[in-house]
Amino acid sequence: MPDSQTATSRSYLVGGGVASLAAAAFLIRDGDVRGQDITIIEAGDMLGGSLDGAGTPEAGYVLRGGRMLESKYLCTYGLFASIPTLDGGQSVTQEILGWNETLQTSSKSRLFADGQRQLAPEFGLSERHILAIERLAIEPEAMLGRTSIEDQFDAAFFRTNFWLMWCTTFAFQPWHSAVEFKRYLVRFSHMVGGFNRLEGIMRTRLNQYDSLVRPLQKWLEERGVEFRLNTRVTDLASGFHASRHHVTSIEVESGGKVEQIPLAAADRAIVTLGSMTDAASLGTMDAAPAMLGKPQGQAWRLWERLAEGRPELGDPAVFDSHVEQSKWVSFTITLHDPALLRLVREATGNIPGEGGLVTFPKSGWLCSIVIPHQPHFIGQPEDVGVVWGYGLRVDAPGDFVTKPMSVCTGREILKEVLGQLGITTEAETILKSSICVPCMMPFITSQFLCRGAGDRPAVLPAGWANLALIGQFCELPEDVVFTVEYSIRSAQIAVYGLLGLKRSPPDVYRGVFDPRVLYRALMALHDLPA
Repeated sequence: MPDSQTATSRSYLVGGGVASLAAAAFLIRDGDVRGQDITIIEAGDMLGGSLDGAGTPEAGYVLRGGRMLESKYLCTYGLFASIPTLDGGQSVTQEILGWNETLQTSSKSRLFADGQRQLAPEFGLSERHILAIERLAIEPEAMLGRTSIEDQFDAAFFRTNFWLMWCTTFAFQPWHSAVEFKRYLVRFSHMVGGFNRLEGIMRTRLNQYDSLVRPLQKWLEERGVEFRLNTRVTDLASGFHASRHHVTSIEVESGGKVEQIPLAAADRAIVTLGSMTDAASLGTMDAAPAMLGKPQGQAWRLWERLAEGRPELGDPAVFDSHVEQSKWVSFTITLHDPALLRLVREATGNIPGEGGLVTFPKSGWLCSIVIPHQPHFIGQPEDVGVVWGYGLRVDAPGDFVTKPMSVCTGREILKEVLGQLGITTEAETILKSSICVPCMMPFITSQFLCRGAGDRPAVLPAGWANLALIGQFCELPEDVVFTVEYSIRSAQIAVYGLLGLKRSPPDVYRGVFDPRVLYRALMALHDLPA
């Protein structure tokens, strides 16, 4: 049972991403908190945070990114088992599981080079590389410290198909944290066998905004949760009582006016720290996206203010001060001609939604594309298609457009993609009938940067009575960032802790303790059949 003050206390959730939405749902479902006693404060004009999806067929659709799902995301499926789909016909979890049973991911072209698909590419690891992976999987995080992935492997490792497929599936760079790389190896050990076909990777039926955020938002609205959009939280005031810090007020700014929201002793503040899509900017077919940074963002300034002089609240500078190591460019292509979808299907052997990520390993930009099942948006016309893609090496010149991806227009990016696919005859028609919207995201992989103990704060920071920290920049031992699961798990821990509930989220899946999983993974690493 929740504490005795739950019925009269209020909960203020800072940020409108999936972590806050999940926290609100857990407060209601598991903590018996009334929806009318929950306020979500969001700086933007829509909810969902990095799980966004917007646009029109005429102006072009926009997806800044998407997150893969898989069967062991127990917190995610546990939450969405309680959330009906928009049509009310089933739960969101039932829809996801049923959809992926019908359309299972099985790539016939995980890598595509020189106009040819590579079916189930071999990993190409040496025995030395495999031993390094095995050592990394069992080495304590404290010993790895702030080391990078490139500190753990020789240069040849980064030319293997294993690295090309791993880094593009999860968006790792050689200079990223060895600890995060280790966590991914352990967390997804059950997916190593079949990884060269992306087997086991799951998707929502539509984009994740329409499939996850909108149903969750509707559920919360029906229960009376208050949403304050276009309202930026600038500071949290605190006091000290009974040997603990208490958040006493939240300072917000909206429409040029500053307001103080007072918190009573029993009230709670749940704050989403940082943002991987902060200061993101969009380009057009004829304009490259602007390169923005922390001064144009909002989330980082709040965390910096909160953490000043309070080491228990983490160190945001570790994550927000290295844009050159955390940026990349994504792009969304809206197609008004069926030619590209047809040509990609013929080249790869996969229908839309079946193949997952297709990477061009010889691309100067290390570019990849995804052809999702169509339609990908609610209301998307039958004769309109959507393609998403991104590049990891955004400062390198392309092969068909000899400019860095970071300064390319949508037209130039589409031209490069067509060149990588070997499309020439119909290229001009596709270029004239398509809309490609590039998106520069300076902090998109900031959560992967090298870090040490304490840089990410605990969900329930020591010495605080009514504050919880959620999202991608808090510390959850064993789980992996850059996933929906991480955000939802953090929200669940926050709510159960603040309410004093005697329950906890399901344990993180640990396939490394299953001999069958280890055997299949080891055989796959050696390019041998299991």
